[in-house]
This record gives sequence, C-alpha cells and structure tokens, in this order.
Amino acid sequence: MIQQENLKKRLARLAAPIFIETLLIMMLGAVDTVMLSRHSDNSVAAVGVVNQIIMLTFLVFEVINLGTSVLCSQYIGARLHKQVVQVVGVSLLVNFAVGVGISMLLFGCAEPILRLMGLGPELMQDGMDYMRIVGAFAFFQALSLTLSASLRSANKAVYPMLVTVVVNVLNIIGNYSLIFGRFGFPELGVEGAAISTAFSRGVSMVILFVILFRKHIHRFPPAYFRPFPWVELKNLMKVGLPSAGEQLSYSSSQVVITYFINMLGVEALATRTYCVNIIMFAYLFSISMAQGGAICIGHLIGEKKPRAAFLMGKYVMKKSVMITVILSCILALFGHVIFGWLTSNAEIIKMGVTILVIDIVLEIGRPVNIFATNALRAAGDVNYPFYVGLMVMWSVAVGLGYLFGIPLGWGICGMWVAFLLDENIRGAIFVRRWYSMKWASKSFIR
Repeated sequence: MIQQENLKKRLARLAAPIFIETLLIMMLGAVDTVMLSRHSDNSVAAVGVVNQIIMLTFLVFEVINLGTSVLCSQYIGARLHKQVVQVVGVSLLVNFAVGVGISMLLFGCAEPILRLMGLGPELMQDGMDYMRIVGAFAFFQALSLTLSASLRSANKAVYPMLVTVVVNVLNIIGNYSLIFGRFGFPELGVEGAAISTAFSRGVSMVILFVILFRKHIHRFPPAYFRPFPWVELKNLMKVGLPSAGEQLSYSSSQVVITYFINMLGVEALATRTYCVNIIMFAYLFSISMAQGGAICIGHLIGEKKPRAAFLMGKYVMKKSVMITVILSCILALFGHVIFGWLTSNAEIIKMGVTILVIDIVLEIGRPVNIFATNALRAAGDVNYPFYVGLMVMWSVAVGLGYLFGIPLGWGICGMWVAFLLDENIRGAIFVRRWYSMKWASKSFIR
C-alpha cells in the first residue's frame, strides 16, 4: 500500500506539469484557430490541412525523441549517467541534421505538396503562405522536442511547462498583432499567424537549451563521444523506428482521411478543424497521465520492478478513461454554445455538434490507446503498438471512414463513427496486452 501511494505521488509530480504544458500547447493551436476564424472560415480550413502535413513531418523527429525518452528513463532508473549524456548528445545531433532537411523540403515544395493534398484554389495561397513560413523553421521544433524529452525523463517536467507558458504568451501577442494589424504591425492574416508560430518556437528552443545546460546536463564531454557511441544510436533507432512508425501510421491515416473530407467540401473541412481543436481538451488529461506514467514505468523497469510498473499502468488507465469520458460529455452538452463562438455557419454548427455527441463513445477507447502506446514503449515493447496500429487504423478508421463517409453518403459524421470503432477496437487489444505482462521482458537494462 505504501509503495502504491509513493507511485501515485511520483506520477503526480510528473503528470501535473505535463498536463499544464500539454494544455498550453493545445491552447496554442486553439488560439490560432479562434483568431483565424475571425479572419475567415477558409483560412481555418487551409491552416488545418497544412498542419496535418507539418505534424506528419514532425513525426520524423519523433524517431529520435521517442528513443530518447525511453532510453533516458530506463538509464536514469538504473543510474547510468554516462549513457544518459550520450543518448541526449546523439539525439540533438541527429535531429538537427534531419530538422534542417525537413525545413528545406517544406519551404521548397509547399505548392506541389498542397496540390497533392487536393487543396482547392480558393485555399491555396493561404496554405502556401503558412506552410512556407512555419515549415522553413521546422528544425526549431526538432531540437525543442528532444530537449523536452530529456528534461521530462529526468523528472524535470516543470521546465518545459514554464517554457510553454512563455511561448503561449508570445504567440497570442504575435497572432493578435500580425493577423489583425495591431500595435503598428501590418495586417497579414494567415501569414501573420505563421510568423508568430515560427518565432515562438525559436524562442522555446533557445530557452530549453539554457535550462538543459543549467539544470540537467552541464556539458557534453568529448571523451563520451570518442569513439562515437554507435550502440546508443542503434538503441535509439531500435526504439524510435517502430514507435515513430506507429505515430506515422496514425498521422498518415489522418492525412488520407483529411483528403477524403476535402472531397466533401470546405464546410466539412472547416468542421473537422474546429472539432479536432475542441475535442483535444477532452483527452488532455489522458495525455498527461500517459506521458507521466510512461516515464515512471521506464524508471521502474530500470529499477527492475515490473509488478510496480503493472500497477501504475492499471491506475493510469482507469483514471484516464473516467476523466476523459466526463469531459467529452461536458463538451457535447455545450456543443451549440462552443460552435456559436467559432462560426455563424449553420451547417458547420450542425455537423460539429453531432460529432461531439458521437465522440463521447470514442473517448472510451482513446485514453487506453494513448496510455498503452506510451507505456509499452517505455517498457521496451516497441513493436506491438506499431503492428496493432497499422492493421486496425488503416482497415477501420481509413477503410470504413471512406465507406461510411462517401459511398454511403453519411458525410463527416459517418467518418467519426468509423473513428469510434477504430479507437475502441485498439483499446480492447491493448488492455489485453497490458494484463498479459509480456512487455516485462523487453527492457534495455540487462
């Protein structure tokens, strides 16, 4: 009983700042959406499509970041400081190189990528403006994600949270100034939102570097990297490739789904963008619990305490599902009011409110999936979530989503029913995996 209470306190110390940080990150996207909605529904639709593409490319960075989080958590639990320094150093080097490459791709190929996505001519200019500016500085996010992952794994989640507070304030001021032309700045619309987002991410990266050197890793001794620690790079890839593959599969499926929704028209596309930003607040708690729980589980695996890790997982799953379903019910109850703030388009409001009701059942499975992918990865069981996600997401969310939405004519609401089935089927599979304890033998600590 004492051990369980200690585990809950350890989880709370991690999950609370992660909760606040994740809330603020979501607020960052929501603020962009709300402010752009005052500009036009078309700008919201264009930015929604671009963000799908940018988030997909960001998953390339997650190959390294996910490995960083898992390896650092287990090495810290096992008190292997040198390996922690090596992992963080290699991660920063690789993500910087990859980040610069991605930045060049997004800037140089904005138009052909958006045409491939089927973006209409009425949205193309806004989409290109946003993608070129935000995409050109994608490497800021690559390094920031690595720095945040290393700080969180060292029980220093409060620092990324504080940085996100600063970034949010900067982004809100920047958006207001540049979208609407306040405080002497020109009125730039979508272009202004992009400049504000890119600048905020740059500030975040600089502050996180300062914190890393002062609070976690004071220096990277050259002797630690001579010869180059290929073993740690191999381990990063061993964790990161299947882990990022699972997320890449999810985001790729969302891009394909966005393409299908684009076939339904601008109103359906705008509705999806609004719904995604609203619904995020329902599963925010489960994200923070899952990420905090995964770090604790990684530490416990490093300490060779698999039974304690199992109990932590049970606790996180139960709390996450309960809170997420309650929050999704509240959102559905106030659906008309929320959409009334965002748009005056009656069709968008009708579709959006229906989706919020359907989403209540979806949110039974989603918290389990968020927890399981994080926890199994933290334990070293990195392949299982990838295989499950690949099979179920593409057959159910994409396959049935297309069938329900377009041939059967149920539209975007029919697609959400397919998403509901996808989340709950995967959730049931992951619950069974956690209780099987097969993940307990997958650790990197021998």
